[in-house]
Amino acid sequence: MPMDFINQNILLISIIVVSGMGLLWPLFMRPVGNGVNPGEATLLINREDALVLDVREMDEFASGHLPDAKSMPLSKLADRLGELDKYKDKPLIVCCASGMRSGKACGELKKAGFSRLFNLSGGIDAWVGAGYPIKKGTRK
Repeated sequence: MPMDFINQNILLISIIVVSGMGLLWPLFMRPVGNGVNPGEATLLINREDALVLDVREMDEFASGHLPDAKSMPLSKLADRLGELDKYKDKPLIVCCASGMRSGKACGELKKAGFSRLFNLSGGIDAWVGAGYPIKKGTRK
């Protein structure tokens, strides 16, 4: 009897299972660090002298980045953590193109003892979309 119900309603059951997984997925994939939008990031930069850490590759950084951002590609983050030691208890805004790599970087930074991490939600794309300025070229 229960098997007949399952066989007759397999499509409905599949839709319910997939929908349930879709609702639960964000709970498991929640990025580490507080998400901040461009406006909140600007307040952290202006009021608390937050460091902006751009974890995109150098060519992406050169094509446009937040003013005064420090470039540290995610692929080199573990090797260069010592450069950030003085920011362990200060606000650190991590950004990338869309927010995915910066979420991973926030995880690594949290494990290394950084306490005030902020992930720029939507990344550089959201920053530009909000009409905020970017700077081109590499930092000297």
